[in-house]
Amino acid sequence: MSASIAPGPVPAQAVAPRPATGPAAGSVTLDLSGRTALVTGAAGGIGRACALRLAAAGARVRAVDRAAEGLDTLTEAARDLPGAVEPTLLDLTDLDAAEASAAGADILVNNAGLQLVRPLQDFPPDVFHTVLTVMLEAPFRLIRGALPEMYARGWGRIVNISSVHGLRASPFKSAYVAAKHGLEGLSKTAALEGAPHGVTSNCVNPGYVRTPLVERQIADQAAAHGIPAGQVLADVLLRDSALKRLIEPEEVAEAVLFLCTPQASFVTGTSLALDGGWTAH
Repeated sequence: MSASIAPGPVPAQAVAPRPATGPAAGSVTLDLSGRTALVTGAAGGIGRACALRLAAAGARVRAVDRAAEGLDTLTEAARDLPGAVEPTLLDLTDLDAAEASAAGADILVNNAGLQLVRPLQDFPPDVFHTVLTVMLEAPFRLIRGALPEMYARGWGRIVNISSVHGLRASPFKSAYVAAKHGLEGLSKTAALEGAPHGVTSNCVNPGYVRTPLVERQIADQAAAHGIPAGQVLADVLLRDSALKRLIEPEEVAEAVLFLCTPQASFVTGTSLALDGGWTAH
């Protein structure tokens, strides 16, 4: 015979009514009309896909990049969307300008990145510094610039495009892995501080995405491992992935959009792996 245990008193906070600002039941709300989003690295790849998806949901998107031609192409692609894309030509190594650009943003997507594949002993110190500036210090300054008005409104969404390399290391990528691991910690700290103010902060962690950055990595990895470029995808990039394909930028953008919805208001301080099973090992 199984014994039963009489329940004790339930703490009052466990049965507190849902706040009026909480998510409503039903389908995920994809309408971001009236929201202002800032996306870095928006001229191509994941950033471009995120900017277009957020604009399609009605947001006014500040598209930040240093590539003027890519921003022009993005703006043209967004012309008929419900929201708007406002190109902002900016080099994120100008940290003061980066922080100033984030003022007034409801949604911040830290996406800009760069990569160099080299053994540690051959890694150029100036490139290491630049990678950490763009991929860790600039996100800190952008978050710093966005938070005061997010706090004042009682609502905000910070989405940091991390990587499976924010959760796992790989050889020959010291700067990139260091920056992404740092971004994970920064994101969690922002989540803890932002929670009382209605601001969430999360990482999205894709595996290898079909972008120009990855195409360049294939060439770099071929040189680093001394194998033909044709072998790199299967033997190096996708070796630890259960799904043997690259993820598309649009798939990453859908995850970013979900984290901006009312139904994601309880998702904060976490890392959403879109890695094809890589981290299941």
